[in-house]
Amino acid sequence: MELIRDVANELDIDVLCYKILKNVSILTHADRGSLFLARSTGEEKYLVPKLFDVRHDSSFDEAIRLSRSEELKIPFGVGIAGTVAQTKTLINIRDAYKDPRFNNEIDLRTGYRTNLILCMPICNYEGDVIGVAQIINKTNDSQDFTAQDVEVFQRYLTFCGIGIQNAQLFEVSVLEYKRNQILLNLARSIFEEQSNLECLVTKIMREAQDLLKCERCAVYLLDLDCCEASHLERIIERPGKSLERYAPLNRVESGTLTAEDMRENGLRKPSVFTTVFELRDCGTQTLVSRPSSFDLASSTLAQIAGYAASTGQILNVGDVRSWLKEQHSEGDAETARTILCMPIINGKKSLIGVAQLINKENNAPFTECDVSLFEAFAIFCGLGIHNTQMYESACKLMAKQKVALECLSYHATANDESTEKLVKEQIPSADCFNLYSFTFIDFELSDEDTCKATLRMFMECNLVQQFHIPYEVLCRWTLSVKKNYRPVKYHNWRHALNVAQTMFAMFKTGKMERFMSDLEILGLLVACLCHDLDHRGTNNAFQMKTDSPLAVLYSTSTMEHHHFDQCVMILNTDSNNIFQALSPDDYRKVMRIVETAILSTDLAMYFKKKNKFLELIDDGEFDWQSDDKKELLSGMMMTACDVSAIAKPWDVQHRVAKLVADEFFDQGDLEKLQLKEQPIAQMDRERKDELPQMQVGFIDVICLPLYRVLSETFPWMNPLYQGTLENRQHWQDLAEKVEMGLTWIDHDTIDKPVEAFTDPEETKDIELTVQTFHPVTSSPPIEIKKRHKHRFCCIL
Repeated sequence: MELIRDVANELDIDVLCYKILKNVSILTHADRGSLFLARSTGEEKYLVPKLFDVRHDSSFDEAIRLSRSEELKIPFGVGIAGTVAQTKTLINIRDAYKDPRFNNEIDLRTGYRTNLILCMPICNYEGDVIGVAQIINKTNDSQDFTAQDVEVFQRYLTFCGIGIQNAQLFEVSVLEYKRNQILLNLARSIFEEQSNLECLVTKIMREAQDLLKCERCAVYLLDLDCCEASHLERIIERPGKSLERYAPLNRVESGTLTAEDMRENGLRKPSVFTTVFELRDCGTQTLVSRPSSFDLASSTLAQIAGYAASTGQILNVGDVRSWLKEQHSEGDAETARTILCMPIINGKKSLIGVAQLINKENNAPFTECDVSLFEAFAIFCGLGIHNTQMYESACKLMAKQKVALECLSYHATANDESTEKLVKEQIPSADCFNLYSFTFIDFELSDEDTCKATLRMFMECNLVQQFHIPYEVLCRWTLSVKKNYRPVKYHNWRHALNVAQTMFAMFKTGKMERFMSDLEILGLLVACLCHDLDHRGTNNAFQMKTDSPLAVLYSTSTMEHHHFDQCVMILNTDSNNIFQALSPDDYRKVMRIVETAILSTDLAMYFKKKNKFLELIDDGEFDWQSDDKKELLSGMMMTACDVSAIAKPWDVQHRVAKLVADEFFDQGDLEKLQLKEQPIAQMDRERKDELPQMQVGFIDVICLPLYRVLSETFPWMNPLYQGTLENRQHWQDLAEKVEMGLTWIDHDTIDKPVEAFTDPEETKDIELTVQTFHPVTSSPPIEIKKRHKHRFCCIL
């Protein structure tokens, strides 16, 4: 019982086997003993010696050293131990040399003579053979192992079977823990290197060599952009099959593979491999090559890797010489003894390469455990390689983007000739442009005059001198901003100029400059001029519906973010930075002002902040100097400027409203054509007769509440409120006429009189009223009446 307790609590498999053999030798008076453990690879079962020729007086270190020198693999059914494992029955031999199953090779090598052999299976609780114990010769000159020896041996091994299985389970858990630690370290080291593919693959190959104890390692990478590789994608989704061979292959089993099979059915287009990394000289040197199709076709190792790639199978060759036969002596496979090939897949389950290990240490084949560990290893490698490839791809795209931006900046910047011409021009006074008035009109201004008006606003605010803006830079920047507006019907350069002029009038005539610093005035004027840069004539909703690149970049306030980015691009272009003389702190502040102000022109932002602003006004707020209140006030001012066309004289407002409607209708047409959707009413050309009522709604919901509170708090801005009220009445009158059915608006152009679309015969017996609204608002409309039976009205 003492001997049983000695092995029952032992979990180290080497120590346990040593104790078993030593105790068995004592119990049976055997001269020495050996213990073999069962292993399996696929369907092949075999025994490997754990400890060999252990005597009762052998030390543990001596037993371990001796066992390491014996690298044997005994198939079940071969030899005495193999027969015992196969039949699960003991064998008791009195004269070993008379038994044909006995192999005297070791006796010849050591000079020891084996006479008696008692060999017995060790089974687990399920009755499966997990090992074979063998004792040799007696020390008491007995001529055989007695029945008592057999009984003692058998009873003791029953307990030993339990101990061995526990020790093996413990060993597996320890190995699994170590494996997890190795993989964690591998993952850490792999993801530390994400910028250079060669460094990453070198690190992967060194880890593989250390982990799986092999002489050489290679990684073959595929070019998935190549059409030749398209058939390889997602090949790993089908279950992979590990092909293992430790003897010459024959075409006898289903699923077997020969070298001839590989050559006939393997990779037919070897040029799919674009890069080969090979680690040599004990991991101190990495060879990187980009072989040609000819190089790959003439490389046996590349063909083996190619087969693993084209089939998505794990290829484990235990005896390369026998497997390749005459081809073994050709080329780069001559020194290969064992090969393990593993497909490498990325996070998208697409094949990106093959990892190849060559020559396991001690001439041993790659085991099932090696394959399993290498498979997990390959997963991390695939993720690391994929991430690094994506990083390198992103770097290339960034480089391309930089080149594209350089080209864009060149074409987006005003040329020297136009800049020099503007610099030399005389800038008229603010009164010449009517800049101080809320009734400013740009219709009569030439494009050159619009730039001059812009420069005059900067001069009137003393911004050029205050912030040391080089005049030539300001002229170039103005022309560049103008150049970067697209020729859409409404959201163009002239709209930006009108918004900036309204902000200027707020500062000067509306006396809002009292509440703003010079830096804030500069930022708001720049924001007004840039707030619709590169507008495409479509709104944020359209960008989202069409999944435009802008919608991908910016999930909210799509166009507004783009307008700001275009503003930054112009400022960052050589000779366009009007903020160049600012200190770093002032530069950050003014850019923050510009960004916040441009984003505030998104009406979604207005509705989000409107109630808070109205609450402050209703509470009688008069101190607007804190940062959050100043930002809120600036946002409301930007919205007021952006929609200020609603407060212009009626003839201007009427004309601008039609420009807005035309741009909206163009978007509605695109939605019908591209998206096959029915646009909302304000963008539906077929509902253009509802324009007056929609204008009334726009004024009531957005414009009047904002202008009312601004005029109540800042009385000098009352003209905006009054102008909006007057225009509301005009639109209301037109809406009522439309509602009464006295309006006919069913043509794309709404400003032509009805005669332009009606045949004279059609107007016979019709009382026709044509009402025309002339620019002079103080004069009553001119009415021309013809008395007929029916009455129509055409709004102009």
